[in-house]
Amino acid sequence: MKLKPGSFLWYLYLDKIYCLLSLRNVKALMEYFHLLDAHRRNTLNDVLFFHFLHHVTNMKITQIKMIFDMLDWTAVGEIGFDQFYVLVCIVLSHQNHLENQFMYRHSRPVFDLLDLDGELKIDASHFEMYRFLFNIKKQELRDLFHDFDITGDRLLNYKEFKLYTIFCTDKSTDRKKRRKEREEERAREKGKDKEKYHHLKKTYSTGMSQRSRSIL
Repeated sequence: MKLKPGSFLWYLYLDKIYCLLSLRNVKALMEYFHLLDAHRRNTLNDVLFFHFLHHVTNMKITQIKMIFDMLDWTAVGEIGFDQFYVLVCIVLSHQNHLENQFMYRHSRPVFDLLDLDGELKIDASHFEMYRFLFNIKKQELRDLFHDFDITGDRLLNYKEFKLYTIFCTDKSTDRKKRRKEREEERAREKGKDKEKYHHLKKTYSTGMSQRSRSIL
């Protein structure tokens, strides 16, 4: 799932810590939502929703339909601005590689979205359907249920899901820390190589100068 360059969402900024839009961006998004709301009902039906996501992302038709069904949990055939805002934040977090941070910061809303049956548990098959939203690979999903499904019923309750989001955030933080350390190490090595080069150049120049004087 990727945003299309030049689309409206491309220019919105998602806070990297809290994974929320600024007040200015929320106001702009609300104006955009009203422009999409062709029927002036403060909602988007499935047709308007499809054309919106098809215009701003590269999602497949089946994925768009699945997302609409997930957001329209009351089955009224429409979604309001609140659901629209959550979706936009999910899309932006995916675009900025902040999926783990988003799930951690907003674990309760994400859990409620994935709890399609309203039983306060996430089914493995439902998570599989929507894992593309959070960039979760198949093996990662299998590991998730293997490591965090404490009861072993192939269902995640909220506490189990929250533990998973904490683990992912810590893992992501460690990965970024290691990446930064490697970059700093490469920068230091590059600096040392540069110093060696200048030292050799200076030594060579001095040697050539002395040789020239001895000849004269």
